[in-house]
Amino acid sequence: MKMDLEVSDPIDFSAGDHQHLIRKAADDNVQTKSKKSSESAPSAEPQQTHEKPHSKTTQRADAYVIEISEETMPTDSTTGPFSESSIRSAFIVKVFLILSAQLMVTGAIISIFLFSNGLKNWVLKNAWFTYAIFPTFFVALVVLACCGNLRRQVPANYILLGLFTILQGLLLGAISVFFKAEEVLWATAATALLTLLLTLFALQTKWDFTLLNGVLFVLLFVLIIYGVILLFIPSYWLHVLYAGLGTVLFSMYLVMDVQLMMGGRHHYSDLNPEEYVFAALNIYLDIINLFLFILQLTGLGR
Repeated sequence: MKMDLEVSDPIDFSAGDHQHLIRKAADDNVQTKSKKSSESAPSAEPQQTHEKPHSKTTQRADAYVIEISEETMPTDSTTGPFSESSIRSAFIVKVFLILSAQLMVTGAIISIFLFSNGLKNWVLKNAWFTYAIFPTFFVALVVLACCGNLRRQVPANYILLGLFTILQGLLLGAISVFFKAEEVLWATAATALLTLLLTLFALQTKWDFTLLNGVLFVLLFVLIIYGVILLFIPSYWLHVLYAGLGTVLFSMYLVMDVQLMMGGRHHYSDLNPEEYVFAALNIYLDIINLFLFILQLTGLGR
């Protein structure tokens, strides 16, 4: 569809300011056609015109021919995948149910490692067990994070998520044997309380943490490099600083991922309703990393 529009002021096409110009042009075209039809009717006396034909050079400099297709028209935000509140509510309930099951399985596996003296001693004597779990856990994480079609297919997504949760529980259980039982329990209680407070904060605050996605990603890489450097620097206070920074970073990640799941007024909330496994995985990893850094703080404080 092509129209001749005279534009005198800047127009924001993304805001739909051009629509009134289109309607105005359409009305002008109708009036022009009706005027021409009335002038073309036979008259009793011939009329002579003394007007000079308009040249192209006398046209307005701000007259443009604009082509607008239906694909470039602004769409209504209410027609998204979460246009109905019931879809969003069902998505949130499903994410929290999956997350609760993951945390229960993980806690049960850690308890077995923590309170079984025979298993605890076996893990301490066989360090290969921890090193063997880590690559398998990493492969399962990459598959869940990168294979979008696979994590949306039932029951493949539940099988992969269950396998990943078990591997994560085994890895955390192998790590927990190096700490005292009371330290692990204190870290678990602190993580649970902090997770609850941060979730309530994410639901109530007007601050949009989803805008910090890129900044947090850069800080995560800085934290990883910092952790690699600490492998060669046995400094107590540098390790305390590392654990504190990790706690703060993953606290912010938890708030951001909760806001992504809740959607609403937040800028980046374009999760697909079929991405409930991905949403649960993100929040689960935030809680697990938060637990690990708090556990490191409790271990350093003894």
